[in-house]
Amino acid sequence: IAELTQRGGMVLATGGGAVLDPQNRQHLAARGYVVYLHASIEQQLARTERTDTRPLLQVGNRRETLERLFLNRDPLYREIADLVLPTDGRNARTLAREIEERFARPPSAP
Repeated sequence: IAELTQRGGMVLATGGGAVLDPQNRQHLAARGYVVYLHASIEQQLARTERTDTRPLLQVGNRRETLERLFLNRDPLYREIADLVLPTDGRNARTLAREIEERFARPPSAP
């Protein structure tokens, strides 16, 4: 992340755990525009119910694991986010359009 955030003109999608590292948070916040795509626990359960490629969800109760991860990660994402977008019930195209619109708007006055 340290290296990637030095480049310009790109979209960087990080994994959920990237925000746990303080240096990652510092680089992301200082060098880019951070969009936190917020999904409820219910939405996360629905999205991951048929996957076996997420090691953290392969052991124990999936809901409890997602709740624990959310409690740890959500405040960290919010700490560095320039924009928080709820994703429940929304498709990727709609979210992308909303992000583009935010970039197209002139900065608001203080």
